[in-house]
Amino acid sequence: MDVELLPHVGVASFRLGMPFDDAMTAARSWGRVSPEGRRPPGKYVVANELYQFEFVLLFESEGKELLTGVEVWRFRDEATDIRFLLEGVDVFRTPADDLPEILEEQGHEVVESDYGFDEVTDLGLRFANNSSFAYPADEEGDPLYFDYVLVSTEPVA
Repeated sequence: MDVELLPHVGVASFRLGMPFDDAMTAARSWGRVSPEGRRPPGKYVVANELYQFEFVLLFESEGKELLTGVEVWRFRDEATDIRFLLEGVDVFRTPADDLPEILEEQGHEVVESDYGFDEVTDLGLRFANNSSFAYPADEEGDPLYFDYVLVSTEPVA
């Protein structure tokens, strides 16, 4: 399965700016949603058990129940048949050392933030290695791949 990361638009069936109730309806088609029964603002985890990954839906504005960001957390099974694509590049299977260079070759500026994120400011994306899961690592123990991407309506720089 291919899942498209659409800068300034959304991820999969989630569209930035979509109303909370619409997002929750879409979320249930992807997996188990928690917490249940709570209204925004807040974060809502959508756990996909088949492919072992998560979306985190962000509703950050008080009084407005609109989707402001989608975090995508990498799958935990290396053999899973899913790709998260940004302009044709699989962001979770392309080495973390290579992805910024590829994005820069496509005309995007990639900036490393003070917090350890790689930010693609013109696309409103943030990449990181934040997980506690045991993903493939290099000889020094550093993760080979990014395990997190944020697609947001807010500037990331």
